[in-house]
Amino acid sequence: MPENVPEPTSTAAGPLDGVALEGTAGEITVAEGAALDRAAPEGAALDRAAEWRDDPDTITRLRADPGTGVLVVRERRVPLGDGLILVPAGDPVLERTREWALLGRRPDGTGLLLALQDPEDDTDADGSWAPRWADLREALPVVAAADAEIIVAAIALAGWLRDAGYCPACGHAAPLRQSGWSRHCESCNREHFPRTDPAVIVAVQSSDGERLLLGANAQWKGRFYSCFAGFVEAGESLETTVHRELFEEAGVRVRDLAYFSSQPWPFPRSLMVGFHATVVDEDAAHGDGEEIVDVRWLTRTEIGSALAGDGPVGLPGAASIAHRLIVDWYRR
Repeated sequence: MPENVPEPTSTAAGPLDGVALEGTAGEITVAEGAALDRAAPEGAALDRAAEWRDDPDTITRLRADPGTGVLVVRERRVPLGDGLILVPAGDPVLERTREWALLGRRPDGTGLLLALQDPEDDTDADGSWAPRWADLREALPVVAAADAEIIVAAIALAGWLRDAGYCPACGHAAPLRQSGWSRHCESCNREHFPRTDPAVIVAVQSSDGERLLLGANAQWKGRFYSCFAGFVEAGESLETTVHRELFEEAGVRVRDLAYFSSQPWPFPRSLMVGFHATVVDEDAAHGDGEEIVDVRWLTRTEIGSALAGDGPVGLPGAASIAHRLIVDWYRR
């Protein structure tokens, strides 16, 4: 399982063991949900300039270009002022950068770099540069649409740069290649790339389409109800995972599985893949008694009331794909 993140709890009702896949329920604004929608558009806004990656001089060239914008990441946080702050290449604040990577190319053709720094770096200790350091949930509501995608990519890549410096096969140091997008072990000659861990999340409706099945994770102590979710296991397809998770957690079989949307969530490296489905036998629904302590069929009226904050249950925060799945069902 991916490592735990200390702040939020998951808003998916699946076996995610406290991994923060989608933000803390009840603490995220509607604006954050809109920002995450923009962060994963059908047509990507971030030009990742893949053709630049194989040039070993790309990072050096862009660091020497004063037109290059640099996004500093410290402990999964980015700097904010009135919006996202991009530091010009050559700025003294970049002197203590631990790792460099190519994020992409801006619309005017200038480069965009990631500078990974340790959280205790004191480059701004004299007060000459004192941004507000914000994590993903804090940053997305206040940045432009194009910047939202940059932030998600930067935090995801920064986590890999920080945590994967050694070859997992032989333990030797693995220097960066491809402008920060791969590592090559000079001992065993293996190549390593940033990981993404897929997880499914499912909104299950009744046979007549008028009720929605939600579950309460044991972590939430009955305060919040959400869609069912879990990681894809080795050798599974997304569809197989959906059927397995729903039966394991809620005791139900489903049909009419339909893809909804996906959402990158770099805590540390998840990709949430959302589905709608219809239950086969409504009466079979029950929690597993361990991770899912309760399941409830909620009417459309009850879901509308919960979305408005008036109960009867708490729902996932608006930044999560779980929230968007519920809203999508409610609006049908």
